[in-house]
Amino acid sequence: MNAFYANWIHLFIMVNERCKAKVEEVGTFKDDVCNFLVDKMIDDQAGLGELSSPENELKQWYVMRDLKRANAALPAYKQLSSLNMDFFTPMKERLIVRGGKKIREEIPFLQDLLFVYTTRETLDPIVNITPTLQYRFVKGGIYREAMTVSDREMNRFIHAIRTSVNPRYYRPEEVTSAMQGRRVRIIGGPLDNYEGSLLTVRGSKSKRLLLEIPNLLSAGIEITDCDYIYL
Repeated sequence: MNAFYANWIHLFIMVNERCKAKVEEVGTFKDDVCNFLVDKMIDDQAGLGELSSPENELKQWYVMRDLKRANAALPAYKQLSSLNMDFFTPMKERLIVRGGKKIREEIPFLQDLLFVYTTRETLDPIVNITPTLQYRFVKGGIYREAMTVSDREMNRFIHAIRTSVNPRYYRPEEVTSAMQGRRVRIIGGPLDNYEGSLLTVRGSKSKRLLLEIPNLLSAGIEITDCDYIYL
């Protein structure tokens, strides 16, 4: 068997396994998504993906909303996870009773906010057949211009979140001027060279750095194993 036929057999095995997994794990996606995955995998193997428009090919952090109920069994972030897509959604813990036992589980801090790192070409077909998954659009910008966050800003925010055992999230309207202390720059530790405001919250004994994705989300990150200077 020559290499050409071997590669195509390998490709179709991957396609079958991927589509089977989508049916078993997601259960709600239509055949269109599976067909899209098949087409994309074939294009990638053949090198045809490079012929797509540069704008649609560019990976970006798209700001999305999930319109499903808070108690939905299959929220958008679980669907995206089953498709092996890179995403970030702020999570919080809640205490529930299940089977007579108290357990902690993670749920989204904001049900209708998530960030997806992919290309428009990959995301559009999923959005088109999933009415509850929608783009957020730039207000006052080009008609239906999808809202995005720069790679640098998003990656720094995610890195900061992952360094904190218990980040505190805030909606934009929850952050008041009284909560924002002096601006500082962190020296050393996992947040080295980060800048932000010291978070002032009544009753809090720990120092936290307030970071934000403007107009979308803020987080208080505990400052440990480092120094800081006032700016």
